[in-house]
Amino acid sequence: MRGSMDEQSGARARVPADASAASPREIRVIDTTLRDAHQCLWATRMRTAHMLPVLDRFDRVGFESVDLMGTIQFDVCVRYLKENPWERVRRVHAGAPNTRFRSLIRSKNIVAFDFLPDDVIDLWVDRLYANGFRVIGAFDGLNDVDNIVGGLKRAKAHGAYTFGALSYCESPVHNDALFVRTAKALIERADVDAIMIKDAGGLLTVDRIRTLVPALREVVGNRPLELHSHCLTGLAPLVYLEGARLGCDQLHLSIKPLANGAAQPAVQTVARNLREQGYRVDVDDGLIDEIGAHFADIAEREGKPVGVPLEYDAFHYEHQIPGGMLSNFRAQLAVAGLSDKFDELLRECARVRRELAYPIMITPFSQFVGTQAVLNVVHGERYRIVPNEVKKYALGYYGKLLGPVDPEALDRIVENGSRDIALEPRPLAPAVEALRAKYPDAGDDERLLRFMLAGTQVDEMLAAQPMDTQYSAASPIVDLVEKLVHRRKPGRVYIRKGDFEFSATSNAG
Repeated sequence: MRGSMDEQSGARARVPADASAASPREIRVIDTTLRDAHQCLWATRMRTAHMLPVLDRFDRVGFESVDLMGTIQFDVCVRYLKENPWERVRRVHAGAPNTRFRSLIRSKNIVAFDFLPDDVIDLWVDRLYANGFRVIGAFDGLNDVDNIVGGLKRAKAHGAYTFGALSYCESPVHNDALFVRTAKALIERADVDAIMIKDAGGLLTVDRIRTLVPALREVVGNRPLELHSHCLTGLAPLVYLEGARLGCDQLHLSIKPLANGAAQPAVQTVARNLREQGYRVDVDDGLIDEIGAHFADIAEREGKPVGVPLEYDAFHYEHQIPGGMLSNFRAQLAVAGLSDKFDELLRECARVRRELAYPIMITPFSQFVGTQAVLNVVHGERYRIVPNEVKKYALGYYGKLLGPVDPEALDRIVENGSRDIALEPRPLAPAVEALRAKYPDAGDDERLLRFMLAGTQVDEMLAAQPMDTQYSAASPIVDLVEKLVHRRKPGRVYIRKGDFEFSATSNAG
């Protein structure tokens, strides 16, 4: 492992792109396999048991850092996997003690859509650090620095290495000047250690990166500049190479088979191409291949998809809808008997987004735009029904908009939206003291989950404990039989399929 934890946490000085062959410029890799890659390809359904067997390899590969938890990972762990996400965090840190794991905070809403009080944000940062995270960053879908500077400063005060993300998309208001202004504010107001270009929609092109990266390098100085994109248009691998040439120091990559498709480019391919161009990429290819083989086995045995390169689609730049939402749209329209309206819906998404002053199509704004577009198409009348979140967005509840909302659309949103939503957002009262009083026997980790996840979801997750931490390399049928015969109550297992028959009697007490 390269250097101590303290040495690794400092910003690395850049070497000019035209460095001599005797001193090749180093490009560092930030791995996304354990977070964004399976979020894109496996609907965030990677279990902790999938991760634990290869953590020793992650600990020795040589990654700059490893992306582990955003906010949706906490949500999915509780609601769908019935795993305690904080236990995942602790176990993964214990399994790779020399690795710097990263956590990314989404604005002021974290797991929920609505904004949370500042003291809840502060407590969230406190618990991230207390549970082992030493690299903490934040992004805001409106690039409103006011929404993230508090959390970043809180993390910095703890001693964490911090990064501020620039939420990238294509629109008339998302120009180089906006991103330069946002990066400058993050540096001046939060003293972040690095700036990250966060292209969640995979929209960056080679031409665009040629103006954006040089403009950012002027204000970033010697701080590392990270590049994060997705392969939705098939351009990301080439964009990464051009970004490195122009001054990006760190690239977000994932390990095949959890690469390509809607995920990040593959470290195996990008590292090889960078080396061919004279850069130094100090990662252990053999260990990466072992990790890749592990996840390929899981994908094959559990029927999970693997990433494949996608064809270029120019229409993606018009609607900019994330890949997961496209499949949801098809299902929703099919239920309503409106499958023939799919293209119309995509165009309606583009229109709604334009009217709402071009929100970036990432959570939560992609859901706001998509839901409103579905309602417009299904009901045949635009803005006849307006979700609460859309009205709150238009009125500035989620931060300063980058442009004015279309006046006619705004009139209908205000008229048809809930009357309970005030025209002016009100300050949020502190909540931590009351939260601790409400759950006196719980710790702050559990309290935060209860605050952000409604109903009995946390209770159901806790009832499902202990977490399954053993990943079986046996075939699914063998794994099933082993679990059945070791059940507490004696019983008989009988399986028949075609000419195959199997029976066993459990003697477990």
